[in-house]
Amino acid sequence: MSILHGMRVFESSAFVALPLAGMQLAQMGAEVIRFDNLGGGLDHFRRPLAPNGESLFWHGLNKGKKSFAVNLKSEKGRELVSDLITSDGDDSGLFITNLRVSGWTDYESLKRKRADLVMVTLKGDRHGGPEVDYTVNPSLGIPHITGAEGSTEPVANALPAWDCVAGNMVVSSLLAAERDRLRTGRGQDVEFALKDAAAAVIGHLGMIGEATIYDQQRGKSGNSVYGAYGQDFECACGGRVVVIGLTLRQWRGLLKATDKAQEIKNLEQKLNISLDDEGHRWEHRHKINDVFRSWFAKRKISDFEKSFNDFGLTWSRFRTTKEAITEDKDTFTDNPMFETLNFEGIGQYMVPRSPLEFSNHDTLPAQKPPKLGQHTEEILGDIMKLGSGEIGALFDSGTVGSSK
Repeated sequence: MSILHGMRVFESSAFVALPLAGMQLAQMGAEVIRFDNLGGGLDHFRRPLAPNGESLFWHGLNKGKKSFAVNLKSEKGRELVSDLITSDGDDSGLFITNLRVSGWTDYESLKRKRADLVMVTLKGDRHGGPEVDYTVNPSLGIPHITGAEGSTEPVANALPAWDCVAGNMVVSSLLAAERDRLRTGRGQDVEFALKDAAAAVIGHLGMIGEATIYDQQRGKSGNSVYGAYGQDFECACGGRVVVIGLTLRQWRGLLKATDKAQEIKNLEQKLNISLDDEGHRWEHRHKINDVFRSWFAKRKISDFEKSFNDFGLTWSRFRTTKEAITEDKDTFTDNPMFETLNFEGIGQYMVPRSPLEFSNHDTLPAQKPPKLGQHTEEILGDIMKLGSGEIGALFDSGTVGSSK
C-alpha cells in the first residue's frame, strides 16, 4: 500500500507548478482528481507535441490522475465541481489550484459547504496579478547573472525552476495543513505567490544580502560554479565536460587525476595563496583554467573517463537530452525508476515513477495520464452517489463529458 493511499485531492490547474504538485501526490498514492472544461483545459495541447498532436507536456504532468470533464461555463457544471471538492470523507476535502474563481472555487464559498476544507492556492504575485516562471525570473535579476562571462545580454532559463520550487511547496503546504486538520479538525486556507516563492529562495541563497551590501552587481560567470571551482572544458574529441572542485576532496582528486598538483603548487607560490581555499579557487579560476585547459584539449573523453570515475571525481560530459537518454543507461534505461510504456497513437517512451522510496510503503509503478474525461462516470457514481439516470441526464445535457 502506498504512503498516501486513501487521500483524495481535487485539482484545478494549468501551467507547471500545480499540475506538478498534483502529479507528485498521485505518485505517492493519493487519488488526485483534476477537472477540466469539455474539450480540454489551458494545457491540453501545449508543446512539446507527439506526431499525432497530443501534448507530451500534458501527458507528463498528469500521470496517475483521474480526469473529470465538465462544462465549467454552466451553472450545473460549476455546482457539480464545488460539490465534488467538498464531498464527504476524512481523507477528502483537499483542493489545490492556481485557477481560483471568486464566488465559486474560492475558499470562503467552498468553506460554506465543508468547514474543514483544506485549500492551497498558488497566485502569480501577492496582489493576485498574473505571473509565470518566465516573467518572475527576469524580474528578480537572474538572467543578468546567467550566460557567458563578459556578455551583456540577459539569458533566460529553459527550465522553469521557480515553478518546480512552487510545485513542491504546494505539496508540502497541503500535507502540513492536512496534518493540522487530523490533530485539530480545522480546515485551512493556504495561499502563496509564485513570485514570493522565488524571492524567498534568492533570499535564502544570500543573493539579496549580496545585492544590498555591495555596490556592484554580480556579473555573469558562464559555466563556472559561482564562489568555488567548477569549469567546463572542450576535449580533443569535440565533446565538452564539466569538472567540479567545490570541496577539498574534489579539488585534490582533480589534481591527482590530471597530474597537475605541481603546476597548481607553482601557481600558489606565485600568487602567495593556498588554493585549498575555495574562495581563492573562485577568485583565481581563470589562472586555474589555464593550467587545465591544454590537458583536456589533448585528450578525448574516452581517454580519461574511467580514471576520473576510479578517482571518484565529480564531473560530467555535456549531452543533449536525446544523447543522455541514449547514452546514460544508468540514469535511464537501466534505472528501475523508469518503465517503457506504450501510448496509443503516440508510441513507446520511458515514463518515471516517483523517485521517492519509503521503507514501509510500496512505491507505485510508472503510470499513464488519463484521457480527458476518462473517469467522469466513475466519479459521478462512486463519489457523488448519483444514479445511472441522473448520470445519463448530465451527459445528455452536455454538462459533463467522457473520453469513451
